[in-house]
Amino acid sequence: MSDVYAGLFYFAAFVLVAGLANKVIQYVRTPAPLKIPTTPAPTTKTGVALRMTREVVFFESLFRGSKWTWIFGWMFHFGLFLVTLRHLRYFLDPVPVPIQMIQPFGIYGGIAMVIGLAGLWVRRFFVDRVRYITALSDHLILVLLIVIGFSGLLMRFVVHTDVMRVKQFFQGLYVGHVQTLPADPILLMHLLLVALLMIIFPYSKLLHAPGLFFSPSRNQVDNPREQRHIAPWARRMEQD
Repeated sequence: MSDVYAGLFYFAAFVLVAGLANKVIQYVRTPAPLKIPTTPAPTTKTGVALRMTREVVFFESLFRGSKWTWIFGWMFHFGLFLVTLRHLRYFLDPVPVPIQMIQPFGIYGGIAMVIGLAGLWVRRFFVDRVRYITALSDHLILVLLIVIGFSGLLMRFVVHTDVMRVKQFFQGLYVGHVQTLPADPILLMHLLLVALLMIIFPYSKLLHAPGLFFSPSRNQVDNPREQRHIAPWARRMEQD
């Protein structure tokens, strides 16, 4: 079983990294021929950086659009951030002091993550305009994330597992030495779903995470009068 999971995570890591790299390259190469920042927009690069920071950290535009969606969305993303930091202890040895200090907060982050996901999922059933544009894939991704979070909480509060053996397993993957995983059903299900999430991430709507940084409505300076905006391919056509 440990060999199967080792192969699965090697494959999932390859798909995640290669898929994300391919998408980022695609985003970089996609021309933006028009100046289309969402107004009111900053007129300097520093202002754009501050705007992107507010968008990434506080979900500024979502807050303006829907307070309830913002509450659940921010709970999920901030909870996921804390959970990710907490899980770094399985991959680092020795564990840095900041990661050690974040451990208790990571537990609360897991709870916030599941509550936020549940709120976002309920919204897709009861808000008419959201239900209309919701596809089956949206439900499946939300269910996948909820089960991952809930199974992690189960292992923390109900059915405990040997976390040291889990850490040895993942650190062994660095050097190609497969250690034995605990044969706990909830742990195996949790890891299987995490690997599945890694595989589908580069090909799903979850790509909004890196895609936000390449959105011309967010990353452009509002200076069409001061500086002409022209795509490289259009400049070449003018020169020809």
